[in-house]
Amino acid sequence: MLLSASVNWLAVIVATIASMALGFVWYMALAKQWMAALGKTREQIMSAAGNQATPFIIAAVMQLVMAYFLALLTPKMFGATTLANGAMMGFWLWLGFVITSMIINHRYQGSRWSLTVIDGGYLLGVLLVQGIVIGLFG
Repeated sequence: MLLSASVNWLAVIVATIASMALGFVWYMALAKQWMAALGKTREQIMSAAGNQATPFIIAAVMQLVMAYFLALLTPKMFGATTLANGAMMGFWLWLGFVITSMIINHRYQGSRWSLTVIDGGYLLGVLLVQGIVIGLFG
């Protein structure tokens, strides 16, 4: 039951690629602000990552999971997979689970609000882009 045959896997894969592309643009544009909000230098980030490819591989797998669940849940919640329904599903999942969890974690970790805004904004973008792509595939 976890893997549904009714999910459009091409849409899921394209949505994953699109959201990864958004990440490259988002964090390139906000690199200085993100590192300042994180309170780390580029060298510290790179040394903590170990293999430089590992965070990207993990991100791709996690975004694949996100896209899959968007594709699975959208028709169940709205009755059809459309562009508007995909975007709404992405927004509601972000609001109900993603940003709320991020705020909880960041407050306990003592992170700056600017980090929450940058990362939370990115994940909103991820879920909206994925929802739109999945909706376009129908």
